Amino acid sequence: MAALTSARNTKERAGNVFDFPIKANTICYQGGLAVTDAGYAAPGRVATGLIAVGRFEETASAVAAGDAKVRVQRGVFKFGNSSAGDAIGQANVGADCYIVDDQTVALTNGSNTRSRAGQIVAIDSDGVWVQVGLGF
Repeated sequence: MAALTSARNTKERAGNVFDFPIKANTICYQGGLAVTDAGYAAPGRVATGLIAVGRFEETASAVAAGDAKVRVQRGVFKFGNSSAGDAIGQANVGADCYIVDDQTVALTNGSNTRSRAGQIVAIDSDGVWVQVGLGF
């Protein structure tokens, strides 16, 4: 495309809520940690190459890849803390954390078996606040 020579009506999205096509044979539960897996929405799990995109805003499922969509919001959300040597503590605020499942995060990448969940924002006795989503 060539550079503009007159005004243009450039479309905009608010940027906090997105609709993603769902991976085949997948159920996404409202409140769960949402990732994309080869471009399709799926629940967080131990795997490499996943991209954490936010929190599922509804429960939805698909039989074939892309035959349904699910709403995902980016932001700061509280997820469960891992245990033992992978537990996240106050000293880790500001660091990255990693996906264990669709409701749990861990301090380490599990010897390169886990994808990044996001950045640790705060720690409570019952969970970890994590900044998750595209653009963060």
